Amino acid sequence: MRIRLDIAYDGTHFRGWARQPGLRTVQGTLEDALARIVGSEVRLVVAGRTDSGVHAAGQVAHADLDEAQWARVEARNGRAAQDPAGSLAGRMRGVLGAYADVTVRGTSAAPDGFDARFSAVWRRYRYRLADAATGYDPLARHDTTSVRGTLDADAMDAAARTLIGLHDFAAYCRPREEATTIRTLLDYRWHRDEGGVLVAEVKADAFCHSMVRALVGACAAVGDGRLDVKDPALLRDALTRTSAFAVLPARGLTLTEVGYPAPDLLAARAEQTRNRRERDEL
Repeated sequence: MRIRLDIAYDGTHFRGWARQPGLRTVQGTLEDALARIVGSEVRLVVAGRTDSGVHAAGQVAHADLDEAQWARVEARNGRAAQDPAGSLAGRMRGVLGAYADVTVRGTSAAPDGFDARFSAVWRRYRYRLADAATGYDPLARHDTTSVRGTLDADAMDAAARTLIGLHDFAAYCRPREEATTIRTLLDYRWHRDEGGVLVAEVKADAFCHSMVRALVGACAAVGDGRLDVKDPALLRDALTRTSAFAVLPARGLTLTEVGYPAPDLLAARAEQTRNRRERDEL
């Protein structure tokens, strides 16, 4: 039985998503909670591994339960349970505890062919940035980065739009051996919200390591006048890491949504993505 989990977390006190020995991670916390319910170890496969300090409002993962584990889920729910898979979310929230910094918003039986990672067609992130025009809000300190000076939101938005498309984003990615840096940036824009906070919306088929925070940093450098509107695209096309801008902190970054195709296309999308990743790593 493959179960889909919809997850949210405050990443402040986690060392990223991926389980690491001796460190508190989102994956480790959730797998341990699920194991208490099903009676043995379970591995989660996630749509996108977030780095240390990054938050999520719309993370997606899946877990494969064997017959014995699924039997425990059904048995523990009693006669009244009409949807054992759906009831897992409430049980996990009970294990995680009140006011936890990670929660499971929903669980469901995954449709045939669903793979949380490989079936995904896009991921969307939000970045929040407060400048002098906004002021510092201590209640938002965990999900908003603060910078000095006043930034030009229109210039940042114009620069962001020059980066959209299929490109090699090596200049915006922390290199990983045998990993491609070619990505399709589907959307990137900036605006000020009702409180004056600068908000970036970034959407791509996938992101490489530190890519979003680098893209944000480049546009912030445009906003404060250190770079021209055309420079982020020129730096991208140079294909090398640069010190022309800073990669901004993780605290302002939140994974907000993961997109999937229609149910009848899930398996084909997963196979296509997996084959492409394997080919790129050859």
